Amino acid sequence: MTSVMVIGSGFAGLWAALGAARRLDELGVPPGAIDITVLSAKPFHDIRVRNYEADLSACRIPLADLLDPVGVAHVAAEVQAIDTDARTVTTSRGVTYGYDRVVLASGSQVVRPAVPGLREFGFDVDTHDGALALQDHLQRLARGSAAMPRAAAATVVVVGAGLTGIETACELPGRLRTLFGDDGRVVLVDRNPFVGSDMGTSARPVIERALSHNGIETRTSVGVQEVSRDGVSLSSGEWLHTATVVWCAGMRASALTEQLPVPGDRLGRVPVDDHLRVAGVPSIFAAGDVAAARMDDEHVSVMSCQHGRPMGRYAGYNVISDVCGEPMLTLRIPWYVTVLDLGAAGAVYTEGWDRVVVAAGAKAKATKQTINTRRIYPPLTGNRADLLAAAAPELQARP
Repeated sequence: MTSVMVIGSGFAGLWAALGAARRLDELGVPPGAIDITVLSAKPFHDIRVRNYEADLSACRIPLADLLDPVGVAHVAAEVQAIDTDARTVTTSRGVTYGYDRVVLASGSQVVRPAVPGLREFGFDVDTHDGALALQDHLQRLARGSAAMPRAAAATVVVVGAGLTGIETACELPGRLRTLFGDDGRVVLVDRNPFVGSDMGTSARPVIERALSHNGIETRTSVGVQEVSRDGVSLSSGEWLHTATVVWCAGMRASALTEQLPVPGDRLGRVPVDDHLRVAGVPSIFAAGDVAAARMDDEHVSVMSCQHGRPMGRYAGYNVISDVCGEPMLTLRIPWYVTVLDLGAAGAVYTEGWDRVVVAAGAKAKATKQTINTRRIYPPLTGNRADLLAAAAPELQARP
């Protein structure tokens, strides 16, 4: 039996597995000839980009509902080692699997630098479990069980004013209002001189107005020196009395990329060719946040579900095509958009790599809600035909 392993079950990993199953079906490969197995630590597909939201009840989907109907296996274990010479992967359970091909889609993690107290007292929305831990923490503070002065309990400091930090900060005032009434306070901190520095000059005024509308304070051109149980100290000398620091500053590709015999970029991503095959490692494909793929003649992919989902579909198609000696598809995405949730102030929708604003406020918010609640979800019918149809290596139109 030929073995294809997909490492990861996020946006790229799930769609790589479904895309591979679809390609097997297209080629009429008999059952049992090529085995597809997903390896990931948890038996869920998490809608990670919604972790900043207050209600996460619809953000965790059992993998069995998505993989079983199409004949893809799942092993709930974290991959710890990839041996490209022996063509094996070893999991945290000490089990080693041989493979003929791998699709590496193990994602990315928020970067937690060696700031004193951050690991002990910091929170994040990087994972579903992390977001739930933040929710539980805020609820305990609201109940007064942490013996914290109310002003500190109702204050949240968000570190990192990139997309995740802005969305998290803009969602928090409503959550804090529910828990603490009018005592809630949100402070957004960033080392850069502007919030949303990656969003360009067109979107920045929209973001700044939204932060003001939501009552969010900002501290720019400052870093965090220490996090403690009851506060955070900034490089400016200011000390903010708070029981909650949410770290959203910086992302890096999964450390598994470091086990491949190729140099990574500044984010730890490995270079892939037009077919999403890792440069110089013909048995391994990569998709999503671990891969730097060419989107057009000038730009490479970004760490987002916008790119991760089609990269997964194409990687799944191509890995089976490669095994079967069939032609592979070239991935190019000729458009790029950003839709940033701004909480009660709506959203901002930009087009192009220079992020020119084309919509803001309620109109952009409606688009964001469509993306978050429908566009990025797999079919939830449990129907094989629906799942395979959704895994077609086709590009969606702009949202």
